[in-house]
Amino acid sequence: MLENQLLKIAQDFGSPVYVYDAEKIESQYKRLTNAFKSVKKLKINYAVKALSNISILKLFNNLGAGIDTVSIQEVQLGLAAGFLPSQIIFTPNGVSLSEIEEAAKLGVEINIDNLSILEQFGTKHPKIPVCIRINPHVMAGGNANISVGHIDSKFGISIHQIPHILRIVENTKMTINGIHMHTGSDILDIEVFLYASEILFETAKQFKDLDFIDFGSGFKVPYKPGDIETNIEELGKKLSTKFNDFCKEYGKDLTLAFEPGKFLVSESGYFLTKVNAVKQTTSTVFAQVDSGFNHLIRPMFYGSHHEISNISNPKGRERFYTVVGYICETDTFGNNRRINEINEGDVLCFKNAGAYCFSMASNYNSRFRPAEVLWHNNQAHLIRKRETFDDILNNQIAIDFSTKKEKDLVK
Repeated sequence: MLENQLLKIAQDFGSPVYVYDAEKIESQYKRLTNAFKSVKKLKINYAVKALSNISILKLFNNLGAGIDTVSIQEVQLGLAAGFLPSQIIFTPNGVSLSEIEEAAKLGVEINIDNLSILEQFGTKHPKIPVCIRINPHVMAGGNANISVGHIDSKFGISIHQIPHILRIVENTKMTINGIHMHTGSDILDIEVFLYASEILFETAKQFKDLDFIDFGSGFKVPYKPGDIETNIEELGKKLSTKFNDFCKEYGKDLTLAFEPGKFLVSESGYFLTKVNAVKQTTSTVFAQVDSGFNHLIRPMFYGSHHEISNISNPKGRERFYTVVGYICETDTFGNNRRINEINEGDVLCFKNAGAYCFSMASNYNSRFRPAEVLWHNNQAHLIRKRETFDDILNNQIAIDFSTKKEKDLVK
């Protein structure tokens, strides 16, 4: 999006505000599907947790995607957005059997990553096909906090426990219709991904009634100019060949599934904040904005990098600023960043704010969560209202601690 369009959105809708470019989302979706066009059956399940606004879900529904959900609430949100149960896969972690049963009643695809839950579900519901999430014990991604396929991960059933899975399947007579893995986020080396896929193929051979194999996602997007990213086109070419060869060996055309979140929406997002104050200390110039980690926690939580630009003064002389928030905690968005000269009232733009940004926002310090805007067909559409004080009080119950005796004393 152009800076003048973003600046007008900040003026029209106030700040802070999240803005998403629908055209970028669509282009990323098409890029992924084109990379795997040689596969007969391809299914892209958008990971709802990345950005769960219902208008974003409706956009993906319109593109022909399915969705990957991790909670019963996300399942319900997907149904509300118009997805059919058959277009939804439920991939939770650490939830109760009752929540999985609730999702199964809605008719969505069930993905189980726990031996105990698998046995309980198969015993009670042997006629409901389920997918199994495998942990391939492959360390992928550049950050230990977002790599979930390593041996000590809480996610998935170990590949070394395949005999146990087979025993459960035999004893319960349940049907396994899918095999799934997710190694982590920010995958750079596609050879690591391809190595993990070989493990998944070997696992799939153990199950004779599969309909699909889900390779997860975790593709890296660029966070700064010149940054490296996952080579989707090369991955598509190599993995498609391996997958098509496997289908011939398996004797059936299976569906190749992915569940990308960040890859589809990260670069579409912009977070706009207003500078409250410029503060000079003995060694640092702080640009203090009307936001904090209550709105954008990724830099503090993951150490993630978001490019920051001054869209109010794009041609100004560059200076070094440390951009911080207004939360009563350390909430540094960027240290010693070279940014065009900042004045109070200027609007700063954070890029790559589409994935795991608003969806991780909170009301910490009793601050309102921001508005969300979708830029679609060259128009700005409000898709979430800015919260108000009534929203802060909603669901809270105020107890009256005054007593009759105290009231009498006042009299």
